[in-house]
Amino acid sequence: MKLVTYNLNGIRARLPRLIEYLEEQKPDILCLQEIKCADEAFPIQDLRQAGYDGHWHGQKGFNGVAVLTPQARSAKLRRVGLPGDPDDTHSRYLEAELDGLIVASLYLPNGNPVGTEKFDYKLAWMERLLEHARGLLAEERPVVLAGDWNVVPTDEDVFSVRAMAHDALLQPETRAAFRRIVHQGWTDALRARHPDGPVYTFWDYTAGCWQRDAGFRIDHLMLSPAAADRLLDAGVDKEYRGRERASDHAPTWVWLED
Repeated sequence: MKLVTYNLNGIRARLPRLIEYLEEQKPDILCLQEIKCADEAFPIQDLRQAGYDGHWHGQKGFNGVAVLTPQARSAKLRRVGLPGDPDDTHSRYLEAELDGLIVASLYLPNGNPVGTEKFDYKLAWMERLLEHARGLLAEERPVVLAGDWNVVPTDEDVFSVRAMAHDALLQPETRAAFRRIVHQGWTDALRARHPDGPVYTFWDYTAGCWQRDAGFRIDHLMLSPAAADRLLDAGVDKEYRGRERASDHAPTWVWLED
């Protein structure tokens, strides 16, 4: 089973790239982030023509997540939205189940600039995720938390610590919150398969970052113990970042034994 997380940076703008990816890679589960469209504007008919269906949680112009599966293997919707704050209107979390595997597509807040309410919201959101993740682990089932976490876990995961020193993605509070989640018992799939060296998933559009390979790793697939037992491989479909009108993220994936 190939499970992919892919921040599209706008599904309408990247629809040709998304269809292309589905046709070429044929993932069993595809978690999308930053679809940036209202629910009624989600291009489900185009995706159905490509052989996929799914669930989505949209928001006009911002955020938005989805979980797609081949039409022959439809996923059951488990949850829309992250619990813990009924006043949170951001579309950042969607949870589904396929063949006994629970998968969440999440888009963690960016948090910039540091020192503002946006950074406070990021940390509060991570605390809510911590609590929900603890409950998922208690189910003792295979679970994958997949998405754009907007966290650079270590200095090895960024092209330049100095250049990003004041970014919310690298702050000590951000990394500490991430570690608290991981230390519950989650396995970082990419690092489990590629423990050393840079494995980037994002390259900014500015300053020739793609051409210079000045990237960082913020797209993560975290596996519960039951899912980690099925881990076969993990990686990044990097070449899709270099295509015309591509997202600034590359599809990031994990292979799990059925």
